[in-house]
Amino acid sequence: MYENLLAIPFLEPELLKPLGEDIRAQRKALKISATALAEAAGISRVTLYRIEQGEASVAMGAYAQTLHALGLKFTIAPATTQNKQDIKNFAGWIPARIELARYPALAQLAWQVSSTATLKPLEAWGIYTRNAKHLHMQTLQPHELQLWQALKAAFDDS
Repeated sequence: MYENLLAIPFLEPELLKPLGEDIRAQRKALKISATALAEAAGISRVTLYRIEQGEASVAMGAYAQTLHALGLKFTIAPATTQNKQDIKNFAGWIPARIELARYPALAQLAWQVSSTATLKPLEAWGIYTRNAKHLHMQTLQPHELQLWQALKAAFDDS
């Protein structure tokens, strides 16, 4: 019985680092201060800092409260159900960093960000979705429409 417990791998701290980075990026994209987010999530500012660093010692409930306060969904999926074909299809379509200068509609929606800035894909998707009423799909250049479609396929849960 106990030998089965020993076969379970412990959570590697490096697995939470990307989650913490995404939480921080979303907070910054929404222009929310760390203090305001911590208060909205019902956690301390220090705990939020530790979450954004991806520390494994922080309770899962604190991660969930933070995600909820940012308007993000906390879901659970088996590790084996990852659709490798979908990832392969979008690997070349979504750049790791999105240059605002290449995407005029995105740059216009992100007026508060420098036009020379780059965004993470999730940040770009957040800007597109929060400003959807100002986005005119028929006026998008083909490469920007392609980016929007790839981001929608990757991040839209509806």
